[in-house]
Amino acid sequence: MIELLRTEDPVLLSALKAALDEAGIGSVEFDGPIADIYGAVFPRRLMILEDDLKEARAIAASLAPDQLPDL
Repeated sequence: MIELLRTEDPVLLSALKAALDEAGIGSVEFDGPIADIYGAVFPRRLMILEDDLKEARAIAASLAPDQLPDL
C-alpha cells in the first residue's frame, strides 16, 4: 500500500473515500483512532494499492489539489 493523502480534515477524507469507492478503488484509512484523540498532531492517512495510484491521484486532485504530496 502507498499513501495517497494525509489530512486532518475528516470531511475531505470522507468525500475522497466515497469518490474512490465509486471509481472502484479500494482505500484504507490509517491513524484514525489516534487522530481522534490527538487531532492535528496525528493526521489521518489514506492508503491505496500502488497499482491504483495514477487514477486515485487524478480523483484526489479534482477534490483537493492543494492536499496532494509531490511525487
